[in-house]
Amino acid sequence: MKRGIIFLVIVCCIGSCAKESTEVSELRKSAEPMHRSMKKLSDVIVHNIFSPPQASRIYAYPSIAAYEVIIQDTTGYQSLAGQLNGLEPVPQINPEKEYFLPLASIHAFLSVGKALIFSEQMIEEFEASIYDEYKEILLSKVFDESMEYGAEVSRHILAWVDKDNYKQTRTFPKYSVKSSQEASRWQPTPPDYMDGIEPHWREIRPFVLDSAQQFTPPPPTEFSLDPGSQFYQETMEVYEALQAGDKEERVAIAKFWDCNPFVSHHTGHVMFATKKITPGGHWIGITQIAGRKAQADVVRTIEAYTLTSIALADAFISCWDEKYRSNLIRPETVINRHIDENWRPTLQTPPFPEYTSGHSVISRAAAVTLTSIFGNEFSFDDTTENEFGLPTRSFNSFLEASEEAALSRLYGGIHYRPAIEIGIKQGQRVGEFVVSQVQMKNHLSSK
Repeated sequence: MKRGIIFLVIVCCIGSCAKESTEVSELRKSAEPMHRSMKKLSDVIVHNIFSPPQASRIYAYPSIAAYEVIIQDTTGYQSLAGQLNGLEPVPQINPEKEYFLPLASIHAFLSVGKALIFSEQMIEEFEASIYDEYKEILLSKVFDESMEYGAEVSRHILAWVDKDNYKQTRTFPKYSVKSSQEASRWQPTPPDYMDGIEPHWREIRPFVLDSAQQFTPPPPTEFSLDPGSQFYQETMEVYEALQAGDKEERVAIAKFWDCNPFVSHHTGHVMFATKKITPGGHWIGITQIAGRKAQADVVRTIEAYTLTSIALADAFISCWDEKYRSNLIRPETVINRHIDENWRPTLQTPPFPEYTSGHSVISRAAAVTLTSIFGNEFSFDDTTENEFGLPTRSFNSFLEASEEAALSRLYGGIHYRPAIEIGIKQGQRVGEFVVSQVQMKNHLSSK
């Protein structure tokens, strides 16, 4: 009888251990904690109303921190140290300690992200809930050592962050509009006539690019109000964009890709704003959709977020460099002054110069990187904008989506065609350079 009881206890223990092992194994592979953490970061970026260039920076650094942690015991992947400008090797894992690196990577991600936003409490509340899920299945020693390692890597990454010149640019002078400046130069636009945002973004340290000027596009069309000039024809194309083709579909495309983080509304003396994701945030959302459809594990998921966010960040630096060099006037200003004072664009004109189109540049850069990971014929349903009241749109590839994102700026009335077409080429060059230079898999692993 006694032997039977002992045997039963042993069997129960083995069964319990097997169950715990299965839970740990599943959590080790699961990308859902990373997807949820990235979504939380996006939500905070929206809440804090970060500008599109700022948001791209906030996505990139936490992703890199997560990547540098998760690859520590992953065969086939290599560090980005020495590949990204100024990044030194992160602290290595201690062979005498036992880690659960998916937890450590999430902690590094959230710790770096929390340092880059304003509403830290929103991240802290999320941390409390997601860490409890790990506590339920991990030994306390493993949990604590994993958290310590994540914190150690986050400190290393934040020391690197401090040297990217962002803080210094906060003290640089605002963009000033002179009353005597040329007619072709950018002017603040309705309804708030805001100053040009981030005029010094070109001075932020790129992640992979040699400099902000590496992929400088050709100059925009020469400004002219002569009805026979190329520039005037480009302006009229914007003015008449909704008069040709399927107007309802063109408006739907414009609104789907609006991605304006702060749309101002004025009703009498009352003003309120609508908050949305940035263009980069939309592509981070597409990355999440692609990862889930591909059933990518946590390592491949973090790889996708990291490469895409790096491309987005460098694309914004490249684009903003050109915006404040060419400093071209927006269609709304030209049309209101010289063609139709009552005309309004479908989308609210964002507060910075026209050329090149930011969405065109960054969308193509992101599409190139995602294609390198998930393939050229990766169809997907883009549900990113559902939470903002917009319907799903479907695409046969990332490149197809980037083409529509770019064209949406013409339908929205905020860009001339050259800013779109040349912006696509600029983004293609940035994306291809990032993919060629950032080697995440080592020589023993196929890309």
